[in-house]
Amino acid sequence: MSQELLVTPLHALHIEMGAKMVPFAGFDMPVQYALGVRKEHIHCREAAGLFDVSHMGQLRLHGANAAKALEALVPVDIIDLPAGKQRYAFFTNEQGGILDDLMVTNFGDHLFVVVNAACKEQDIAHIKAHLPEDVEMELIEDRALLALQGPKAAEVLARLNPAVSDMLFMDAVSIELLGAQCLVSRSGYTGEDGYEISVPADKAEELARELLGNSEVEWIGLGARDSLRLECGLCLYGNDIDPTTTPVEASLLWGISKPRRADGERAGGFPGADLILEQIKTKDVARKRIGLVGQSKAPVREGSKLFDADDNEVGVVTSGTFGPTKGAPVAMAYVKTDLAQIGTELFAEVRGKKLPMTVEKMPFVPQNYYRG
Repeated sequence: MSQELLVTPLHALHIEMGAKMVPFAGFDMPVQYALGVRKEHIHCREAAGLFDVSHMGQLRLHGANAAKALEALVPVDIIDLPAGKQRYAFFTNEQGGILDDLMVTNFGDHLFVVVNAACKEQDIAHIKAHLPEDVEMELIEDRALLALQGPKAAEVLARLNPAVSDMLFMDAVSIELLGAQCLVSRSGYTGEDGYEISVPADKAEELARELLGNSEVEWIGLGARDSLRLECGLCLYGNDIDPTTTPVEASLLWGISKPRRADGERAGGFPGADLILEQIKTKDVARKRIGLVGQSKAPVREGSKLFDADDNEVGVVTSGTFGPTKGAPVAMAYVKTDLAQIGTELFAEVRGKKLPMTVEKMPFVPQNYYRG
């Protein structure tokens, strides 16, 4: 018997707005609205897009040793994360693989953690299993999560609270929006400037309607969310990173903090540390995550096999679509390390044809985060 899909606090509003709904990570989620995926994508790049990401898991960690406890599970500096700052992290396993990626914010008296919807249950169990007795995990089930993304996002949100204008990329604050106490970070998953807003569930619809009342703002579904993040070189958990990929293979070295590296003051101490630190030192991995741009107009999808000029199978596409801003098919893939150089030509198999693609530096379009 199929399990009934969960719904977010904004489900009725999506239906009212004519969203096409699909099952995603156990939830009934909007994949697109009347505008359609391509126009939604472009609108977010040019103005502001509103995303319902309430399916994500929201947690709080309380206790003086919360940062130390969480740091033991990730290759990231959590202990010295300043109050009012957010950081990208990933859970690793003993084999150096990635169990999930997450966002961690220091709100002073607690850590606020957002995990992926599809990994929510396993992440909660993983954290619980490793928490010392003096650290308490609180699962937040009474808040929705909205993302407002795009070059007009700051202007729009500042109409509700001017304080958001002063925030920089990865800043986080607790502020009032329409009288509701919200947790707001200047971050997101589109490569554009913007905010993620944790709002009480009973205030979510009011806030969403208020934001949509601005001429700059349109609802954006999962379809455009995928093409936006892919153009900006951002990984999707389960596709581009998973328990079999290490951060070094996944080209996520920037996510491993200096204090946790071999010569850092708190070197290692996370699951799989020996293997990951050895890979950093020797640069010896059999495969690497790369970006590919197609030379034809045909999109190359996840699962497409990749071949070299001599017709040897050399890798597989993990995410792929047509990039509306790039104006070409874009993809992420894992290939043999010697083929990961920029400019290498590879061939993707699509419906029996071999389509030429070129290894390009990611992001494929510039990231526009606001750093002041």
